[in-house]
Amino acid sequence: MKICIYGAGAIGGYMGVQLAQAGAEVSLVARGAHLEAMKKNGLKLLIDGEERVQHLNCTDDPSELGPQDYVIIALKAHSVPSVVDSMQPLLGNDTSVVTAVNGVPYWYFYKFGGNLEGRTLESIDPGAKQWQALRPERAIGCIVYPATEVVEPGVIQHVYGDKFPIGEPSGETTPRIERLAEVMNAGGLRAPVMPNIRDELWLKLWGNLCFNPISALTHATLDIIASDPATRAVAKAMMLEAQDIATKQGVSFRVDVERRINGAGAVGAHKTSMLQDLERSRPMEIEPLVTVVQEMGRMLDVATPTLDVVLALVKQRAKMAGLN
Repeated sequence: MKICIYGAGAIGGYMGVQLAQAGAEVSLVARGAHLEAMKKNGLKLLIDGEERVQHLNCTDDPSELGPQDYVIIALKAHSVPSVVDSMQPLLGNDTSVVTAVNGVPYWYFYKFGGNLEGRTLESIDPGAKQWQALRPERAIGCIVYPATEVVEPGVIQHVYGDKFPIGEPSGETTPRIERLAEVMNAGGLRAPVMPNIRDELWLKLWGNLCFNPISALTHATLDIIASDPATRAVAKAMMLEAQDIATKQGVSFRVDVERRINGAGAVGAHKTSMLQDLERSRPMEIEPLVTVVQEMGRMLDVATPTLDVVLALVKQRAKMAGLN
C-alpha cells in the first residue's frame, strides 16, 4: 500500500512513522530544514519513552513519487488551496485523499443530500479549487485528536492521543476505508470508521471555533477560558450559535455544551493552536475554524451575533500582527 503524507510536520510525521511500522510504503512531502534533517537522519518519533526512527522517501517535489493509493493531507487547512496543483502527480485513477486537517474540509457537502448537496464553501475553498482539482469523490474524512510537536528538525514529540476517526462522506463502509482503517490500526493509530463523520467533525470544531479565537485575543489557556465566567459565557454563546447551524444540517451532538466546555477546561493550561501560531508569527486557521461557520450560518439563515463579533476581532488581530 502506497501512502503519501502531504505535510509531514508534527501530525503528518507521527502518522508517517506509525504507518511505516505497520508495513505501508510511506513517502513524505515536506520542506526546509525539517525535510533536510529527515533526508539525512531519518524521521525520529519520540513516543512512550522510546525513539522510533524511519528512513522514508522524503521530498519537496511530489512529481518524484508518482500515483499513490492514499494521499493524507496533514497541512494547516489554509495552506491546502495553494498546493492542490502540485498534488496532481500523486493522484491516480483510484487514489483516495484523506483530509487530516482541522475544521471543515472541501468535500463537506458531497453526498450530503438536500438542497445543500454539492455546495462549496468559499471561506475554505476559494473558487472551489480543491473541489475541482482533488475531487470530492476521492475524499475520506479524518478527525485528528492527538497532540504532537516538532521539537527540532526531523524530530517529533508525541504528547498525547492516538485517535483518528475516519469516514466516507456518504457514511458507507467501503473497501477503501476498511483497508485504510486496517493499516492505521496496525500502526497504533486508532481509526474507528464512523457512520457519520460530520458528527465527529462538529464535535471537535465545536470547541475549536470558540476556544481558538478567544485564546488568540486574550492569550489565555484552555483552563482559564473555561473557568472564567465571562470568557466561558462567550464560548458558550458561540457554541450554541454553531449548534443551531449544525443541527439544521442533521448533525447530532453526543455531549451537551457544558460538558464540552468542561472537557476543554480539563485539558489544563494548554495553548490553542491559534494562539501558538500567533506567538510564532504564523498564519492562523481562522477561515476553517470560524469563518466557515459564519458562512454556513448565512446559507441557512441562522444568526451568529457572538461569533460575528469574535471573528471580526480575531481577523483584526491577525491583520495587526501582519498575519493572514
